[in-house]
Amino acid sequence: MKFQFAHNNFNVLDLERSLKFYEEALGFKSARKLEGPGFTLAYLSDGGQTQHELELTWIHGRKEPYNLGENEFHLAVRTDDFEAAHEKHKAMGCICFENEEMGIYFISDPDGYWIEILPPSM
Repeated sequence: MKFQFAHNNFNVLDLERSLKFYEEALGFKSARKLEGPGFTLAYLSDGGQTQHELELTWIHGRKEPYNLGENEFHLAVRTDDFEAAHEKHKAMGCICFENEEMGIYFISDPDGYWIEILPPSM
């Protein structure tokens, strides 16, 4: 028996705002959408570099932010140009934590989810 990663899920308050953020910050684009009664799922792709997707779930009509607790979970992505990515994210104002000692940093999406940015060698 074998298992493969398929996707991670983040619940979002404003799907269009989140789609725009993920495309601008990481180049992730919506690969497909699934509409259900009262919800929309958007699956983001890294352009075929991996099969892994990020599923954004939008519950129609929800207004209150999601409780992320202490936000001790995150999504990690690797970039081929760490310095350029850092400059881009700095200009966007979305860097929320830097660990220079480890050579990594985190960005925060519009709903407060953290995404770890890794250099190519990690």
